[in-house]
Amino acid sequence: MVIRMRHTRSHTGLRRSHHALKATGVSKCENCGSARLPHQACPKCGKYKGRIAIDIAAKTIKAQKKAKTKGEAAKEKSK
Repeated sequence: MVIRMRHTRSHTGLRRSHHALKATGVSKCENCGSARLPHQACPKCGKYKGRIAIDIAAKTIKAQKKAKTKGEAAKEKSK
């Protein structure tokens, strides 16, 4: 079946002109100066609105422990 009232390419493009994605705004951390997303805690220092929201030190210690135990398990498995 042929479409009776077909839209032209320009009409379709004009309708879709508002469908473009917008770039995410990046703000600067007040504490350390690194780039962070708005309304989110800084990934480097863990502060948000002047208070510590994420304990980065504890997070790195936990990741190091996990990597250490994973490495030891891999060594035992390879023996």
